[in-house]
Amino acid sequence: MLLLSRADIGKVFSMKDAIEADREAFMLYSQGKSAVPLRTNIGMPKHSGQSLFMPAYVADLDCAGVKVVSVFPKNLEAGKPSLPAKMMLIDGRTGEVCCIMDGTYLTQLRTGAASGTATLLLSRKDARKGLIFGTGGQAAAQLEAMLTVRALDAVEVVDIDVKRAQAFVADMKEALSHFSTEIRLCDDPEGAVAKADIITTVTTSKKPVFDGRKVKNGAHINAVGAYTHEMQELDEYLIANADKVIVDSREAALAEAGDLIIPLNKGIIDSGRINGELGELLMGKLPGRETEAEITIFKTVGLAVLDIVTAHHIYHKAQLMGIGIQADI
Repeated sequence: MLLLSRADIGKVFSMKDAIEADREAFMLYSQGKSAVPLRTNIGMPKHSGQSLFMPAYVADLDCAGVKVVSVFPKNLEAGKPSLPAKMMLIDGRTGEVCCIMDGTYLTQLRTGAASGTATLLLSRKDARKGLIFGTGGQAAAQLEAMLTVRALDAVEVVDIDVKRAQAFVADMKEALSHFSTEIRLCDDPEGAVAKADIITTVTTSKKPVFDGRKVKNGAHINAVGAYTHEMQELDEYLIANADKVIVDSREAALAEAGDLIIPLNKGIIDSGRINGELGELLMGKLPGRETEAEITIFKTVGLAVLDIVTAHHIYHKAQLMGIGIQADI
């Protein structure tokens, strides 16, 4: 069995690699070539946390697995990841666990890559201004993915914790210095929303983080953070009036995404509001951006098939490169 740390994964897998893996995973999912049960979510209210168990199987790749990921926002106060996770990859031919890898970084990579894939397909090619809400554990990969697929002049950063946002900006200026994009703290979120070509929300908010009426024509929004019934990053106006709402999974989004469930329960939208899945877009079954003025939304709650496919490719690249620790357990 191969053990892979965050550093090991970083040696063998880039954001571009992750985007390619996600593209494959989304198409496999929408083609019905994967088994992806809805995840089990166990609340741990004593410490304001949750643990999620996410299994999947992909016959074409002869692999299965389960990721255990927890969401503990207060971990940030202790300098720990808010999304601690481990991934167990299973050889689909023997049923043996062939690899255990750092699931926190895997989650960051594949989730950032999902938004990157959607941004590549749905945002305007001439996008120049980005905006990101949230600076937690997922934010760095979201920002990297945004810059990987679009040559932006500037990205502004918003967080309710200004000191954390300042530290994030400083870190990202160094970590992403190979991109020619100015990364700066946002001092006027409302004004920034009105100017942004690409907006990514990656928070744990239970109320909308900006006014959807302020979004300009032609903007693309990646809604990443809200993954439970009561969480909501986008307001009902934006969900109801956007030109396209694309999801990672209809089933999962309608079961878990507060951004959609809340306006559904209020009777503002119905399930037909979802235009389709990202995999269907990749397969050519749906049109992408059709006009420069369209406002598009990608809503993701996370799919275990993304973990399986990405972990599969990480594992095989690590084997080829001799990276990681072999363990006999």
